[in-house]
Amino acid sequence: MDPTRIIAVRHGETSWNADARIQGQRDIALNDTGRWQAQRVGKALAEEPITAVYSSDLERAHATAQSISEVKGIPVIPHEGLRERSFGMFEGKTFDEIHETWPEHAHNWRKRIPEWQPPEGGESLIQLRERVTRTVQELAARHPGEQIVVVAHGGVLDALYRVATGQEVNSPRTWELPNGAINRLLWTPQGFTLVGWSDTQHLDHVPADENSA
Repeated sequence: MDPTRIIAVRHGETSWNADARIQGQRDIALNDTGRWQAQRVGKALAEEPITAVYSSDLERAHATAQSISEVKGIPVIPHEGLRERSFGMFEGKTFDEIHETWPEHAHNWRKRIPEWQPPEGGESLIQLRERVTRTVQELAARHPGEQIVVVAHGGVLDALYRVATGQEVNSPRTWELPNGAINRLLWTPQGFTLVGWSDTQHLDHVPADENSA
């Protein structure tokens, strides 16, 4: 089977990103910076051969994907499997607030304990990796020999990077996940391969990194 080329994009900035507030699966819209980043991504990919644009169904990702689809003249296909990790009761809070009120949970979070789940419906890192891998494999398998765009979230892209580079979910992160960055991978039935990561040449400032998913 010919490989599927994947352009993976993190959504543009939101006010909660700027405030380092945990978004998770809360449906937060792009701010002015995020809308500008989305437009720049669309322009950067205007000449790319793209067969399909898939997106998380959350607004911040879907709006970013829309900027690409409008340039390419193809629809955005939403997929719930591309949503950000669920952070349960911690969504809407900052990490400092979590550390002050729930220090044990904050410790588990910071240490990236693979099985730890945020209370009230949160996903573990293992659950996130399994969901992301299954979803992106499913989408890529539809397009052998073609190129697709996947617009998602910091946690989703972090999981993809780890899968493509063979790193464990609890390995320290040494790579960036900026809003609006363009990342490239290949997929075959044998797995994912990293091609390029964190391309922000289309942006004229350094965006917020993945502090609040």
